[in-house]
Amino acid sequence: MQTHESEESENGKIPDYSIIITCYYEEKSIEEFHAKLSSALDGFDRTCEIIMVNDGSTDGTFQAIQRIFHKDPKVTVVADLFRNAGQLAAMTAGITLASGKHFVFMDSDLQLDPNELPVLIEEFESGYDIISGCRKDRKDNLFRKIPSKITNIIVRKISRHNITDFGCTFKVYNGRIIRAFEFGPYKSFQTAHVYSRARTLKEVPITHHARKYGKSGWTFRKLFAFHMDNFVGLSSRPFQILSVICMFFAFLFFIRLLIAWTMPFSLLNEISPGLILNTVVFSLLVIVAVLSAVGEYVIRSFVYLQKYPIYVIRQVLMKNADQED
Repeated sequence: MQTHESEESENGKIPDYSIIITCYYEEKSIEEFHAKLSSALDGFDRTCEIIMVNDGSTDGTFQAIQRIFHKDPKVTVVADLFRNAGQLAAMTAGITLASGKHFVFMDSDLQLDPNELPVLIEEFESGYDIISGCRKDRKDNLFRKIPSKITNIIVRKISRHNITDFGCTFKVYNGRIIRAFEFGPYKSFQTAHVYSRARTLKEVPITHHARKYGKSGWTFRKLFAFHMDNFVGLSSRPFQILSVICMFFAFLFFIRLLIAWTMPFSLLNEISPGLILNTVVFSLLVIVAVLSAVGEYVIRSFVYLQKYPIYVIRQVLMKNADQED
């Protein structure tokens, strides 16, 4: 069972859960989402704080969450990023502003149902490090589903957990795991890396609704960048695998030469110009792919050393603070 420091929670010092909501062009949905979340938390016997982060939306999203901030005491922090930095960056900003023992993450686009939050927390408190929502009967198009399947395959290898719906953002995390990474403006939250450090993880089926307003902020470019983050972030494993594959084919080539020198027959006795050309092209593509991955790693290391912030907070409002920025 998860332990709770009830004395500290009851006097308001440390909430049991920090619920971090990322918003991107959610002007039309955020009020309805907040009403559903408030209903889910009514009568809930755990202390919670709600943190809303506007990921650079230029519509009325930040004005809407400001209104919610002033009328709901549970909404303790709202933040506005200078420009769109991506969902993971917005989640990172929320993490740095949170004070709760554990973390809950949700989208505000109404595709996920806040009323299922108590179910996830109940499972979490039965002894798991991470509870991850699993969207049953997902209401997205093939453009979203196919990349998700690829992501699930990659994350299963990286995290060593049998994940079927990694892309679902409805999750509950043990706060110790999140804070151990020291995420911030120079180090973005990476879900796969956090998963890889968890001992126990469980997926819980949740309801998924069709999008009522707007469109997803996950473009093809952002999905590709997300996959590169996972690949480069744990690059030692892919390159180790690649070296093993190269050694294996080198060994096969050595065996072929040995047979040609010692045996009366040979393998691939006739090598055509077409076969040579295909081999050269294939080898060139592999070399370019490997060099590109290494280049990506070098560039990211350079950017990290230059301390370029991943996101910059434009404005933040905090309850019970001496001042508002």
